[in-house]
Amino acid sequence: MATIDETINETFKPIASAFNDLVFYSIPIGESQLPLIVVWLIAGALYFTFYLRLINIRGFTHAIRIVLGKEDKTDTAPGEVSHFRALTTAVSGTVGVGNITHVAVAISIGGPGATFWLIVAGFLGMASKFVECTLGVKYRQVNADGSVSGGPMYYMDKGLAERGLPRLGKVMAWYYAICIVVGCLGVGCMFQANQAYVQFVNVTGGSEGFFASRGWLFGSILALLTGLVIIGGIKSIARVTSKLVPFMALLYVGTALVVIGANFSAIPSAVSAIVTNAFSPEGVAGGMIAVLILGFRRAAFSNEAGIGSSAIAHATVKTDEPLTQGFVAMLEPFIDTVVICTITALVIILTVYDPAMLNEGTIRGVELTSSAFASVIPWFPSVLAVVVMLFAYSTMISWSYYGLEGFVYMFGSKRRTKRIFNAVFCLFVVIGCTMQLDAILDFSDAMIFAMALANMLALYLLGPKVKRELDAYWAKLKTRSSG
Repeated sequence: MATIDETINETFKPIASAFNDLVFYSIPIGESQLPLIVVWLIAGALYFTFYLRLINIRGFTHAIRIVLGKEDKTDTAPGEVSHFRALTTAVSGTVGVGNITHVAVAISIGGPGATFWLIVAGFLGMASKFVECTLGVKYRQVNADGSVSGGPMYYMDKGLAERGLPRLGKVMAWYYAICIVVGCLGVGCMFQANQAYVQFVNVTGGSEGFFASRGWLFGSILALLTGLVIIGGIKSIARVTSKLVPFMALLYVGTALVVIGANFSAIPSAVSAIVTNAFSPEGVAGGMIAVLILGFRRAAFSNEAGIGSSAIAHATVKTDEPLTQGFVAMLEPFIDTVVICTITALVIILTVYDPAMLNEGTIRGVELTSSAFASVIPWFPSVLAVVVMLFAYSTMISWSYYGLEGFVYMFGSKRRTKRIFNAVFCLFVVIGCTMQLDAILDFSDAMIFAMALANMLALYLLGPKVKRELDAYWAKLKTRSSG
C-alpha cells in the first residue's frame, strides 16, 4: 500500500513536471541548455545597469552611508523597521543553503570560470534590486491595523493604474500573490524545514540517532520556534534577523577566511584560474557559453534579483524617500553573491578542486563544500551543519512574511487573516520534516521563478518613473553638498 507522501508525489508529479517545463523552458546553446527565465532576469539586470548609468557603482558608497544612518533620518518617517533591519530581513531570505550548494555545483560542473560569471551576474542584479525595492516603498500602503504592506503586488496594482493599465496591473498583482503564497509554503517552508532536519539528524547520531525517525517531533519544535517569531510580524522577524544574519554570516565567512588564509600562497593562482577559465575553459562541454550560462543561472537562483520577493521586506522601512531603500537593497546581491558565494568558491578552488571532476562526476553540492573546509578544519562538517540549520531557519521566517503579504493582498489585513496564514505556515513546517514531497517542492520552486515573469515586466513599465526620481534625487544631493 502506497504511503501518503508517495500518493501525493504521484498525484502532483505530472502537474509539477508540466509547470516546471513551462517555467524553466530552455533553448539549446551548443551542448548547453539556456533557461529563458534566466535570460529574462539577466537581460533585465543588464538593462537597468546601463539605463540607470551604473547605479551599481555610483550608488554603492551612498548605500553604505544610508545603512549606517548618515544620510536618511528615519525617526519620524512612516514605516516599521530601520534600513539595517529591512536589509537583514531581505538578506536572510536570500542567503541560505544555495550559497553553499549552488557554488559547489557550478564549480564541479563548469570549473573555476563559473565563479567569474556568478560574480558578474550578482553585480548586474544590484540594479534590478534597486528598481524593485524603490518601487516597493513608493507604492506601499498603510493597513487599518497600522502595519505596512508593500512589494510587487502593490506596485503592479497602483503603479500600472497610474500608467493607465489598471486591469493589467490587477491581474499581474493577483498572479504574483498566488505564486508567492504557494511558493513560500514549498521552497520557503517545507524545503527549508527539511534541510534543517536532515542536518540536525546528521550531527545527532545519523540513522541511529533519537531524531532519525521522529521528524514530527523536530518539526513541532521548529514550528514552535518559527511561530514565536512570525506571530509578531515584520518587527519581530526583523529583530531576530538583525542578530541572526550577522552572526551566521560571520560564522561562515570567518571560518572560510581561516581556510583561505591557510592556503594564502595559492590565492593568486586561484584568481588566475577563475578569470582564465571564464573565457577559455577546458574540459567543459560547450566551452565559454556553457560556463557563462552556469554562472549566471546559479547567481539568479541565489540572490533572487528580479523576482521581487525582497521588495516586500524592504517596503516596511522607515523612510520618507523610497529611493534610499533602493540604494540599501543593492547591498543584498553584493553580500549574497559577490561576497559569500565568491568566498565559498575560493575555499573550494584552493583546497579540493580538481579539473578531473568536470568529467568524472565526483562529489558535488554541500558535500564538496564540506570536504573543502574539512581539508583544513577536520571538525568543520559540524559547524557546516549549524550554518545550514541557521540559514534554513532564517530563510524560513523571512519567507513566511513574504507569503503572508501575498495572502494579505488577496484577503485583507485583518488579524484573523494573518493568524490563519501563520498557523498554516507552521503546519507546513512539520510536514516538511516528515514527508518527501518532491513533486510539490518542484512545483513551488517553479512558482517562485514564475513570479519573475510578471515582476520584470512591471519593472520595465515603471522604470522611467524611477529614473526620473533618481535624477532628481542626485540633483538634490548635489545641491545640498554644494550648499
